[in-house]
Amino acid sequence: MRVLTAAVFALAGLIFFTSFDTAKGTNIRTDASLLKLSDLIHERSRENGELEESNASLREEIDALAERDNGSTKAEADELTALEKKAGTHELKGESISVTLDDAPPDATAKLPGYPEPEPDYLVIHQQDLQAVVNALWQGGAEGIKVMDQRLISTSAVRCVGNTLILQGRVYSPPYKIQAVGDPERLKKALAASPAIQNYMVYVNVYGLGWKVEDEGRVTLPGYSGTADLHYAQPVD
Repeated sequence: MRVLTAAVFALAGLIFFTSFDTAKGTNIRTDASLLKLSDLIHERSRENGELEESNASLREEIDALAERDNGSTKAEADELTALEKKAGTHELKGESISVTLDDAPPDATAKLPGYPEPEPDYLVIHQQDLQAVVNALWQGGAEGIKVMDQRLISTSAVRCVGNTLILQGRVYSPPYKIQAVGDPERLKKALAASPAIQNYMVYVNVYGLGWKVEDEGRVTLPGYSGTADLHYAQPVD
């Protein structure tokens, strides 16, 4: 029994020494695989951005070739241009406003009496916050919307994973800027009337979440440059 006990202590000592020798004073609890995954996500996001720029350039060349001699009448060409404008694939110029949302400071405390001290979940921007702004701007008559550096279209999905935004294959971190072309006063009224944004403003006032609405003047929103193909589930054989 004594021999077994001595062997256990010897093994424990060997493990402790190996851990110390491996760490060299650093934190070996950091999951290197998570760091590699994060790097991979950001690298793939960068590649997607480059592919979108290339796709936009090719689309312009195709449009130019198609316009040379497509056999369509002027009325048909005008109708196609109008549809492309509504689809968001062409640039859009007009008066605009921007909305910027940001996380609260990590050491934020409740600023008003009667509210609990914040949980970590209270201090970050969520998917529903971004979606509330986008929905309100559409309801306010926005002719086009850009989130960060990408134009939204009818199939765009604003999704968050943790405190990062994933939009059309690219990854973004806060602060998040949303820009809309339309009647500035009507857009701001729609933001103020949104119940979801009114709820968000409670967290702005109590815990310090970021909120800024600005008149941007006349701007040009880029056309959507990604793929317009639909992806959908298929039954398994």
